[in-house]
Amino acid sequence: MPDDALVPALAALTRGDRRAAADAARRAHDADGDPLARALADHLQDPAGASVYDQPAAFAAFIDGGGNIPLYQAVSRALATAHDRHRVRTLLDVGCGDGRALVPALHTSGHRPAVVDLLDPSPALLGAAVRRMADEAPAITARPWATTAQAFTATDLHEQTWDLVQATFALQSLPADERTSVLTALRPHTRHLLVVEFDVPDLPHDSTENLRSLATRYRQGLREYTTDRDLVARGFLMPVLTGQLLPAAPGTARTNDEQPAPAWAAQVADAGYQHVRVDRLHDYWSSPAFVLTARGGA
Repeated sequence: MPDDALVPALAALTRGDRRAAADAARRAHDADGDPLARALADHLQDPAGASVYDQPAAFAAFIDGGGNIPLYQAVSRALATAHDRHRVRTLLDVGCGDGRALVPALHTSGHRPAVVDLLDPSPALLGAAVRRMADEAPAITARPWATTAQAFTATDLHEQTWDLVQATFALQSLPADERTSVLTALRPHTRHLLVVEFDVPDLPHDSTENLRSLATRYRQGLREYTTDRDLVARGFLMPVLTGQLLPAAPGTARTNDEQPAPAWAAQVADAGYQHVRVDRLHDYWSSPAFVLTARGGA
């Protein structure tokens, strides 16, 4: 199926024209039955559209299936390795979600933290993480923070320090300038930093090559789901896809602000971290995942 068929719809999104995007997506579906085109058209029929993470059931179905199973296994192994290497006693998990990556790492690590600060703006996901830790890691003290990374680092952190600050697929949700501010604010308070993100293609945002690449990758991702396909598409994949293409409304930012791995390394270095290293972690349908490690200032 030619990926060019959906490019006009995605191009309309970059211009902020939801109606034209919906019409183009509907035409693409009518022409060849493309399930991605149908999912996009259905999502755009809602004038407001669903926001990513507004439907915890959709997010849970997404990470419970498809390529996320081996992906999260690889992430948890990387976290456990870091906990052991740095003999972590105090840990801050930025954007912890429901604890999907963290808790298995706590089980497999030979050196468990005594205290884990859990930071997430979603009360539903944060509550799930707290319950998961209480059930599966009751000996570890969990301190929940239901707020954004921006708000958390804007407060006076006093003398608070952590052996490790980790963020898995979370910092991409922050606008680039705010992400730098968050990283800079955390640097004096952590000995080490670990970031897991995706090494997205280095293509101009609104270029045909980038739009064609997005169509190819999201179509592959959608194919990995069967019984939960509509829920995953409506409640997660389509909000993520449209969120990274639509121009940000005044006073808001894109849902996802991803960048290639070298740009992540440069941003972390610009925030003052030392010994920045990037290693490929796992091949995934959207882009290869990588793990970035660096030395903080605590």
